[in-house]
Amino acid sequence: MCFIVFAYDSHPNYALILAANRDEFYERPTAPAQFWEALPQVLGGRDLKGGGTWLGITKNGRFAALTNIREPENVLPLAPSRGELVCNYLRSEQIPSAFVSELAASSRAYNGYNLLIGDTESLYYQSNRHTPPQKLSAGVYALSNHLLDTPWPKVRRGKALFSDAIKSEQVLPDALLEVLLDQARPSDDQLPSTGVPLEWERVLSPVFIQTPTY
Repeated sequence: MCFIVFAYDSHPNYALILAANRDEFYERPTAPAQFWEALPQVLGGRDLKGGGTWLGITKNGRFAALTNIREPENVLPLAPSRGELVCNYLRSEQIPSAFVSELAASSRAYNGYNLLIGDTESLYYQSNRHTPPQKLSAGVYALSNHLLDTPWPKVRRGKALFSDAIKSEQVLPDALLEVLLDQARPSDDQLPSTGVPLEWERVLSPVFIQTPTY
């Protein structure tokens, strides 16, 4: 998953409002969101290649989501799947602060990632490219393929569209899906430089990415 925008403790009726796009090659085998047979308390999609997931929630309110950090010059080919971090948290009973503290010791074994984990009491952000873990306060946040709220054009635009979509007393899923379908592309002079060719920077720049293969 490569774009997440969310409001935490910022709406009178909802503790957490979250919208997210998973950007992935079409050929990667994936199972849609469902309760897992082996862990029936967990609802989420499954990455059938790596065995993990990019977003999930449990019946008792544990939540986790993940994006990767785009750094093509620093890829560990034998690193474990980052999706297992979401699974590990959802199946555990640790409070979020304990989980992220323990994870710090092994986080560098993974390729770059951003991890959101929470429960009904707190929400934390952790990245193996940024320390220490951050307990989030009330607010609207966005994640793409760099650190939390890095002001890439898609992050700024996504947050603005999302903030408008959640102004009403009842937040409608269709309004959030409209945010996720936004295909506006910034000009070249606004694009980040993440180590991929300019044409790919253009392709990856909107909230909603669509190519014949990805």
